[in-house]
Amino acid sequence: MVRMRTLVARLRQNDEGAELIEMAIVLPLLLFLIMGMVDFGFLFQRYVVLTNAAVEGARVASLPGYSDTDVSDRVTAYATNGGIVGAVNTTTDPVTLPDGAGGAGWPGSQVTVTSVYTFQYIGPIATLFNGTSGGTVTITSRATMRHQVAGAP
Repeated sequence: MVRMRTLVARLRQNDEGAELIEMAIVLPLLLFLIMGMVDFGFLFQRYVVLTNAAVEGARVASLPGYSDTDVSDRVTAYATNGGIVGAVNTTTDPVTLPDGAGGAGWPGSQVTVTSVYTFQYIGPIATLFNGTSGGTVTITSRATMRHQVAGAP
């Protein structure tokens, strides 16, 4: 019985390998957190670029003499230069504004450009959430501008 007690006491005092076990528990959580931050950083960067591309498209659409194809080309070029690889769907929606209420208003028109992009985040992280090799997030950005018209001399 005395031998058993000394053996148990000796095992309790020996903590060799505890760091290895702690590291094995903490390392996957730490890597998961870091990969999540990297993924969110890429997602946010794509969102900012897509927003700026929509603004550029709305700016082109607000100028006279440009077609929807020119707007789509400008949005695609801006997105490509910003690092967005893949299809960016762009729609242009012109709206005619009514006269102001109660008298002389400033009738005109405005254009809204909507850009949609599907972002695919890192595969190993995606498998933890939905079981497939790649998850996607749809990013939508919208910009509205009034049509530019020549002023009276």
